[in-house]
Amino acid sequence: MKWDKYTIETTTEAEDFISAILSELEIDGVEIENNVPLTEEEKGGMFIDFPPELLPDDGKSRVSFYLDAQEDHTQLLAQVRARLEDERRFLDIGSGKITVTQTEDVDWINNWKKYFKPFTIGNILIKPTWEQVSKEDAQKLLIEIDPGISFGTGKHETTQLCIRQLQKYMQGNPAVLDIGCGSGILSIAALRLGASHVVGTDIDQICIRSAQENMEVNGLGTSLSDFYAGDLITDAVLREQVGSASYEIVVANILADVIVKMASVAYQCLKQDGILISSGIIDFKEQEVKDALIQAGFKILEINHMGEWVNITAKKG
Repeated sequence: MKWDKYTIETTTEAEDFISAILSELEIDGVEIENNVPLTEEEKGGMFIDFPPELLPDDGKSRVSFYLDAQEDHTQLLAQVRARLEDERRFLDIGSGKITVTQTEDVDWINNWKKYFKPFTIGNILIKPTWEQVSKEDAQKLLIEIDPGISFGTGKHETTQLCIRQLQKYMQGNPAVLDIGCGSGILSIAALRLGASHVVGTDIDQICIRSAQENMEVNGLGTSLSDFYAGDLITDAVLREQVGSASYEIVVANILADVIVKMASVAYQCLKQDGILISSGIIDFKEQEVKDALIQAGFKILEINHMGEWVNITAKKG
């Protein structure tokens, strides 16, 4: 099978955000190339004696993705370009030039797996399904993940911010709504922390399948969760399925622009005094999201940062 490889010339500052945009457009298998030095943690996850020598970090980055060469991508590429130009107002995305090359079939879906190693967030151990639990981690709450091609190993700052807030605000056995559930990692974390039931939604059917499979991998019965494909903002039938005033906690690890549009929907889904945990917010969008949540009726409880990413936790007043 042949693939068209599209490469966006951008900056290291923008690469994570562009990756999130591509994910929102249901483009998977993103590849990032830059000259940023590896951290000690990243070096430890590599199965080579000598990490490659990199040129000096020039702040430039190349974000690539692969699409079936037999399909017409004109409309999708127009959407990508439009989103890039829209974000240029707020972020240095570099030239934003997109080039295309063609390549034979590559196993880009699986090649990343060698870099996904077990790690902990507080008392939670997150590990890929193909790794073993070490003795020192045996007493931690375990989450096993095989993300497939859906977003969500748990390593990204936005996911870590959400899990830390779940650890802080989970009380009793709440019902939890996971908007933009991806691989299901936050739904699983909520159940491990004591949730009585979780409902997850995602616009991508592949994510729904991935979340359901990961629930099974973690030994969590089907009675504990429901997952639905669709857009809560526009789909009235889905909103009825999910239910209003039904949840003590709503977690939304999605892009800032989506949180802004979804603020009132999240408010309606929560019970009185319920908690919204939102992330996926790039730092320069923080005030915009904060304003939208307040306008929807939320009271801001706290704001946390990790790198360039932001969590806003709010309460339904």
